Amino acid sequence: MFSKSLTKKSTEDCFRQIDRLGEALSQADAVLIGAGSGLSASAGFTYSGERFQKYFGDFAEKYGIRDMYSGGFYPYSSLEEYWAWWSRHIYYNRYVEIPKPTYQNLLEIVKDKDYFVLTTNVDHCFQKAGFDKKRLFYTQGDYGLWQCSDPCHQKTYDNEEAVLRMLREQNDMRIPSELIPRCPVCGKPMTMNLRCDHTFVQDEGWYAAQNRYSDFLRRHAGLRTLYLELGVGANTPGIIKYPFWQMTAENPRAVYACVNYGEAYAPGEIQKRSICINRDIEQILEKI
Repeated sequence: MFSKSLTKKSTEDCFRQIDRLGEALSQADAVLIGAGSGLSASAGFTYSGERFQKYFGDFAEKYGIRDMYSGGFYPYSSLEEYWAWWSRHIYYNRYVEIPKPTYQNLLEIVKDKDYFVLTTNVDHCFQKAGFDKKRLFYTQGDYGLWQCSDPCHQKTYDNEEAVLRMLREQNDMRIPSELIPRCPVCGKPMTMNLRCDHTFVQDEGWYAAQNRYSDFLRRHAGLRTLYLELGVGANTPGIIKYPFWQMTAENPRAVYACVNYGEAYAPGEIQKRSICINRDIEQILEKI
């Protein structure tokens, strides 16, 4: 579809690229935001280093786990340990306040535009920052939702109350056995509503968001659209990055912008209508 030759913008023209992004924002009829984990990392939700040691130092010492991401896949010996880990992981990445105003700054930039958000993030930061829920499509799930591990039915369940109790009552990296969440239909253990394999539950809310996203694309076909990609890596490029490149290529009035520290690039086919900024997202949003 695209050539293997990618165009990276040099660091010397960073300020010019910021000016171009500001101009593209002002001229756009619509803004489609594509957000990956780099956006939340810029906002302070880092998964390694000091923050990981602060909240998971005991797990790191006992199991040799080195970051929150890999800890979610560790083969714990019991559900009591599994949920001790996940209750902490959920709480510190879903229910605490966002450390930095990155998401609020982003909202300030697009609030007067016809915008929509497509994101692989599962931490609820957009809604906590005040983004309109009907303008969000969380494709990969939500830390605040559980589902049946089987799954025996296509429904998800809010977990805040249960997570807070697990957090309060866990001891020695274990929760009490009676707090293990179980499916109200079949009785099997619950699991996270995160897209890891074919068991991921796409409930009514997921499909409603997908339909709103499709309607947004239909209504803005051919218009001056800014495809604003923020912190999207190479793990799942088929969800945001590749579609954004394709839609930009197909619409001569569109502009593609990528802000991502260390991974800001675009294919040569859309080079003239691309803005690539290799800087921390929070710093760039503040300047805009």
